[in-house]
Formats: sequence, structure tokens, C-alpha cells
Amino acid sequence: MAKEKKVEQITDMEQDFAQWYTDICRKAELVEYASVKGFTILRPYGYAIWENMQRILDGEFKKTGHQNVAMPVLIPESLLKKEGELVNGFAPEVAWVTMGGSEELEERLAFRPTSETMFCDHWSRVLHSYRELPMLYNQWCSVIRWEKTTRPFLRSREFWWQEGHTLHETAEEAMAETEQQLNCYADFYEKVLAIPVVRGRKTDKEKFAGAEATYTVECMMKDHKALQGGTSHYFGDKFSRAYDVTFAGRDNKLQYPFQTSWGATTRMIGAVIMAHGDNNGLVLPPQIAPIQLVVVPVAQHKPGVIEGAMALRDRLAAAGYRVSIDTSDNSMGWKCAQYEMKGVPLRVEMGPRDMENGQCVMVRRDNGEKTFVALSELEQKAGELLQAVHDGLYEKARVNLAEHIYPAFSIEEAKALQEEHGGFIKTMWCGEEACELAMKEKAGMSSRCIPFQQEHLADTCACCGKPAKHMVIWGVAY
Repeated sequence: MAKEKKVEQITDMEQDFAQWYTDICRKAELVEYASVKGFTILRPYGYAIWENMQRILDGEFKKTGHQNVAMPVLIPESLLKKEGELVNGFAPEVAWVTMGGSEELEERLAFRPTSETMFCDHWSRVLHSYRELPMLYNQWCSVIRWEKTTRPFLRSREFWWQEGHTLHETAEEAMAETEQQLNCYADFYEKVLAIPVVRGRKTDKEKFAGAEATYTVECMMKDHKALQGGTSHYFGDKFSRAYDVTFAGRDNKLQYPFQTSWGATTRMIGAVIMAHGDNNGLVLPPQIAPIQLVVVPVAQHKPGVIEGAMALRDRLAAAGYRVSIDTSDNSMGWKCAQYEMKGVPLRVEMGPRDMENGQCVMVRRDNGEKTFVALSELEQKAGELLQAVHDGLYEKARVNLAEHIYPAFSIEEAKALQEEHGGFIKTMWCGEEACELAMKEKAGMSSRCIPFQQEHLADTCACCGKPAKHMVIWGVAY
């Protein structure tokens, strides 16, 4: 991280984290507010980050046999109501279409808040035999949920995401799919976004409406609040029964398939901002950065400097890096601040003296460290330093997570720890919703997950003193 602040328009995160976040979203030209309240415009730089996320995730999905499809954006009200838990869960957030042109519609149409109903309706007509299973589908789209309070990327009335929907012959296959996709998200966060996660199962109170089980990856931001990174849901055959999705089994009898869904959204961009950003702006992990290296010529008015810098740019581009060059007449200080604010992982500088010495200088965005690189080693060193940026970001985030998980043995202690430190509070829990509600009411925290990696902290529930069933992680979440 640079020592002195370069961009005055960005509020210090220590002063006002929420305003710091909003400042970065706008100053780095990721989003702009739309004319409709609660909606945002994803600007080219923000969309380029999302495209890189899409490209990587889509490749991982296809490795495991998933195919992309496109479902309609509107859902008939009668179809949405077929599965009671789902419609009740989303009812407060549904936006409705009641007019078609100048005529009132016979039936209200919902803008999709999620697409389980449309997939089930489709499957009820096209699935016939066990030989067609599994059906492994994914959709890249936007959905609308009429949120009361909005913030760019984290919570908006329209957001972009992918939603996977799959059908399986057996419950075991569906549960394996649910776990596989959760691990896919966890690997993406850790290996691509450089954000460590806690993997676990949501409590019944926090699970997806209509699901038998919801699994999650939970992240910690720099302000020590929690962010739900992605979720994977096991539905059993509940939706299949509600929407009459059947197939002829191996015994030639009609059976109901088992279903999953899983999704991750542009919230991941918000996670990157809040996990890695600093008071000078974005700090982007190299794999999703629209520009991985920017070449900035030093004393470019001198003979041969621009040409030498362009040669660097061309070599790096030919090696497969996403690279840009700035030969504008802006000052060197302005350029450095600009690309730090945009989160470019490596800045490559070359001036007359560097040209004489057959070298350039590479400056890491994550820590400001400078490395003198021989031009003969340009492409190799670029790759090594980009990996070093990723590793440096991950290590900082790992330490932030590890140092802000605290055990507690009562609601009072949990509340005191949260108020003093923030972070994740881990306690034993009896499994009763009443205790979950008590933790929310008295300590202001929701359950984040029942971690897969369990610890036995005590024999009794921290809330009521009854025998404990699980260790739970609590936190204040975005």
C-alpha cells in the first residue's frame, strides 16, 4: 500500500468505511447510479471485471458438464405460487408487470427474482427418461428484487449473476452436485479473488426459501463485517413434486428427480473492493484485472522513450498479458495515482536511464514494492510478480480473517467481542431458532454458517445453556 494518500476524492476507510466504498465504486468508474432509484449502471471498467469473473467461472462450470441456457425474464403469478415457501420468501421483493402496452394483463407477471419456477416448468415438459439425467444447466442473467436499502454491487434492485439449476436421478447425486459447486465457489474466491472463505451450512432460519439445505462461503471484509460470497442449495424433490417434474426410472415407473441450484453475483466485485482496497482506491487480483500491467514511460519527451515503452507493451501483450500504455501529457504523479486508484496490479516504468541499462521497473500495487527487471526477463518476471501480488493479497486477507475470529461462551460475551473487535464470533449452539433470534436481538448478529470444520468449544449452548449440537459462526453482515 502506498504510504501517502494520492486521491483526495476518496474518503479514508478509517473515517467512514461505507463512504470510502461508495467513493471507490464511482471514482474508479465501476458504476453510476441510474435514473430509477435502486438501479445502477455497470460502467465499462466494472463490466470488464465482471466479464473476467464470468469467463473464469463459466470455464469451471463447463469442465463439470454444465451448459448455458436462457430463461424468460417474466414469470406468471400462478407459476410462481406453485411452491409456497419460495413465493413467501420472495414476496416482499417481487416487482410486477400488470400492463402489456395499453391493455391490462389477465394475470400479473413477476420479474424473475430467481428462476427455479421457470426451470421446473420447462423440465416438466422436456424430461422423459432417466437416460436424460442429469440435466446440468446454468444461466447468466440479471434478476430484480425490490430491496429497500441499496448499495452498489452489495444490494441493488437489479443485479447480475449466474444461477445454476440441475436435475438428478438420485438424492446422492444431487447432494454431490451441491457440494461440488460450493467448492467451486470457494476455490474461485481463494485462487482467483485472493479471498479466504469459511465453508459451511446455513441454519434452517437462514437457508434459501424452499431448500432442504443451503451451503455458503462466508468472507470477512477489511471492516471485519461478513459477506456471503456464494450459495449452493439442495432441494430434494420438493420442487419436482410441486411442478410435476417426472421421469421414467430404470424400473419404468414414474419418479421425481432431485434438484439443486447455486448462484454467485456481482457482489463478488464488492467483496474484492472491501477485502483488498485501500485509501488510494482499488487493489485488483491479477486474474480479474481488466489491465494487468500498465506501461508508463518516464521522461517521455526524450528521444526513443515512447518507442521503447511501446515495445514493452507489445512484448507483454504478445505473451498474453492484458496490458495498456499511457503516453498522455498528464504528469507522472497523476498517472501513478490514476492506475493505483484503478487497481492495476503492476505498473511498468521505463525512462532513458532504464533503456541504457537494458531494464525496466515494475511496481506492485498491493505493497508499492519496486523491482528492477532486465528486459531479457520481461515476460517471465511479469508472471512471477503478478503471482506475487495475488499471494500477497491472499496472505493479508488470510491474516485479517484469522485474527478476527473469537470464541465466546455467552450472548453477553459475544456481544462485547463484536462491539470491541467486530469479526466472526464462534459459539456452541443447541440448534433452536429461539437462541438464534436471541443472538440477533441481544448481540446484533446473525448466524453466518455452521462451519464444516467444527470445533468443540463447550458442551452447552452459549445462548441457553442446553446441550450443544454445533459450533456456529455469527457476525454482522452486508
